[in-house]
Amino acid sequence: MTLSQNIREHMDVICADGHHHGQVDHLDGEYLKLTRDAQGQHHWLPLSTVDHVDEHVHLNLRHEEVASHLLSQDPHPEHRQ
Repeated sequence: MTLSQNIREHMDVICADGHHHGQVDHLDGEYLKLTRDAQGQHHWLPLSTVDHVDEHVHLNLRHEEVASHLLSQDPHPEHRQ
């Protein structure tokens, strides 16, 4: 079973240093789409940033590293309006 098969909606996303970084909205191809943040914005993280999955999605990035991998625009151009 691959990592992506274990990822479910609303699982907490945890950084490598233990910080909570949000929740999974759903898998979007090779990306995790996160639920909307406080400003109402969705963000995407590449699945390559996932270290492992148990009851949470654990990233291989520390909290301060996440921003350099986080996308604030849908990575699929055909979905953009």
